[in-house]
Amino acid sequence: MRLDKWLKVSRLIKRRTVANEACDAGRISANGRPVKAGYEVKAGDVLELRFGERVTKVEVLEVTEYAGKADAAGLYREL
Repeated sequence: MRLDKWLKVSRLIKRRTVANEACDAGRISANGRPVKAGYEVKAGDVLELRFGERVTKVEVLEVTEYAGKADAAGLYREL
């Protein structure tokens, strides 16, 4: 699954277009390297999201097309 779509499904970023813009700006890195929105997310990837002074580091636990509000937090684990 594309990174921008996974960020939206996991509810780490509210909209896919915002996720796409964050990737293009270089604010998202996977496994220590900057990635674009088309990056294929796999279970076990470590993502780092930088917004201003805030840095969020998460490990991808599951990749799924749809997740409800209650299930979204189960797709990743904060590090």
